[in-house]
Amino acid sequence: MTSFISHTSIDCADAYTLCRWWQAVLDYVEDPDDPSGPGQDECMILSRDRTHRLLFIEVPDSKKVKNRVHFDLRPVEGSREAEVARLIELGASPVDDRRNPNGSGWMVLADPEGNEFCVLSGTAEAGGVA
Repeated sequence: MTSFISHTSIDCADAYTLCRWWQAVLDYVEDPDDPSGPGQDECMILSRDRTHRLLFIEVPDSKKVKNRVHFDLRPVEGSREAEVARLIELGASPVDDRRNPNGSGWMVLADPEGNEFCVLSGTAEAGGVA
């Protein structure tokens, strides 16, 4: 017997707002069977192929320390630098620059509620690694 990950849950202060932010970042879609709206304490989004789901759940406590689990994002098209710029324009905040002069490394950002995530080199920059 084994298990599989049904979805990834993210604790937050405002489920709807953070759900919409990550939806724009990842080009995910709303769950057609469970649409989200302002004021809901749980909101889910899905990858377009429905293989990955993110559930945002409102909790009363605020984030206090570094995440123990985080997302590593790799741009599908374009460069890491272009993606970092896009994410900052959407409302992400820079946390730690771990980029190296040779193009390796990553950039650590935080979403609007302070959850850290990394942006890796783009697929083309990484030699086609997905």
